[in-house]
Amino acid sequence: MRQKPVIVHVDESCLGNGREGDNPGAYGGLIEVRTSAGVQRRDFFGHAPATTNNRMALSGAIAALHLLSGKGARLHVLMVSDSEYLVKGIREWVPGWRGRGWKRKGGPIENLPLWQTLDSAVRAHDVQWTWVRGHRGHPKNEYANDVAVAAAREQRTSAGAVPSGFDDWLAARQAKGMFSGYDPDAAFAELERRLAADERFPLALLS
Repeated sequence: MRQKPVIVHVDESCLGNGREGDNPGAYGGLIEVRTSAGVQRRDFFGHAPATTNNRMALSGAIAALHLLSGKGARLHVLMVSDSEYLVKGIREWVPGWRGRGWKRKGGPIENLPLWQTLDSAVRAHDVQWTWVRGHRGHPKNEYANDVAVAAAREQRTSAGAVPSGFDDWLAARQAKGMFSGYDPDAAFAELERRLAADERFPLALLS
C-alpha cells in the first residue's frame, strides 16, 4: 500500500536568543495532507519558558512526527525548515554520531537528548528533510514563523494539531499585494508529486 504523502513546514522562535538569562521560545508548524475533500491543513505549536532557537527547532520536528504517529500509519513525510542546524544535523551529522555510539570527535553533542528523541521519532515514518532560507518570502515558511513567534510571546502550546489559520493569513497578505499569484494547493501538489515519485530532495529546497 502506497504511503500517504504529508508536507510539514516547521519553524522556531526564541525571544532574545543568546542573551543572558531565561529566554522564552516556541516552535510552530503547518501540516498539509490531501483528503477526499481537498488539501487539509492543521497547525501545531509548543512553548518553553527558557530555551534556544536550536532546541525549539528540534522540539518542533519531534512534535510534528509524534503528532503524525498518532494516526497509526507509516507516512511519507517531507519536513521543510529554515533551520540549517536541524536539517543538516539530521541528514549529515546524526548517522555518524549514532555509528560512534552518540559521540562526537569535537566534544559533547549539543542537545543530545533531543537529537536522540528525534532520531527515534523519525523511524516511524519515511522522512525527508529540506531547508529553505528564512524570511525570503516563502509563504508557508513565513506562516510557520508567525505561528512560532505568537506561541513564544503568548507562551502557548496547542492541544495537538488544530484547525489552521493559514488560508485567512494568506488572504490578508494577498489583499495587501504580497504573495501575488501564489497558489498554496498547487505548491503542495508539486511537493506531493515529488514525494510520491520517491524523488530525493536536495539539502536546500529554496535558497
